[in-house]
Amino acid sequence: MRVLIVDDEKLIREVIREYCEDLNYQVFEAEDGYDALNIISNTDIDVIILDIMMPKLDGYSTLKEIRKRKNIPTILLSARSDEYDKLLGFELGVDDYLTKPFSPKELMARIKAVRKRYTNIEDVFIYEDLKVDFLAHTVTINKKEIKLTPKEYDLLTYFIKNKNIAISREKLLSTLWGYDFFGDDRTIDTHIKMLRNNLGKYRDLIVTVRSCGYKFETKEEN
Repeated sequence: MRVLIVDDEKLIREVIREYCEDLNYQVFEAEDGYDALNIISNTDIDVIILDIMMPKLDGYSTLKEIRKRKNIPTILLSARSDEYDKLLGFELGVDDYLTKPFSPKELMARIKAVRKRYTNIEDVFIYEDLKVDFLAHTVTINKKEIKLTPKEYDLLTYFIKNKNIAISREKLLSTLWGYDFFGDDRTIDTHIKMLRNNLGKYRDLIVTVRSCGYKFETKEEN
C-alpha cells in the first residue's frame, strides 16, 4: 500500500513513516499542500495522512484540490480538537479525523480501516451500461464518465456494497459523514436527489424505503 504523509513537521513524518514501513507500506512525504498535489498527480496513492495547519496551502485547501482530481482515502491530523474543525473536514469528504498528539498504533489501525472501506468490494460494478470502477474511482454510463461529488460517489459505492439492503438515514449520516456529525435528514435527502439526477436513467436504482431511508436495488443479480 502506498501512503502519502503530508505534514510540515519533519519529526511527525518520520514517526509515521517508521510505523508504516514496519507494515511494509511504501511511504511518500510532503511538507506542504503543493508538494502533496504534485505527488498525487504523478503517483497512485492509496491513503493520505494530511495535517491541517501547514504553510503555503493548509490541509482543508489541499483536501479540496485533491478531491477535484482523485478520490483517495484521507485521514486529517490536527492539533485542534474543535468540533467545527471536525465537521468541516467531514463536509469536505475526509474519511477520518485524528487529533494530535495521537497514538501511531491507532493511526495504523485507522489507515487499515479507511482503506478497507474502499477495497471491501469488487473492483468493478456493472449493471447494463452503468459501470463503477472502484480502483479508478470513476462512474460511467454508456462509456461516458459522469462527474460526482466525493459524497455522491461515497453514497453510490456504499449503496452498491450494501445492495438490496435498506439503510436508514441515520446510518448513512454516521457512516459517511462521521459519527459525531450533527446533520439531519435533509442532508441525506439533498445528496440523494443530486446523485439520482446524475445517474439519469438509472436514478430508480436508488429506492426510497418508507419510514426508513433508501436502498440500492437492481432487477437482476450481476
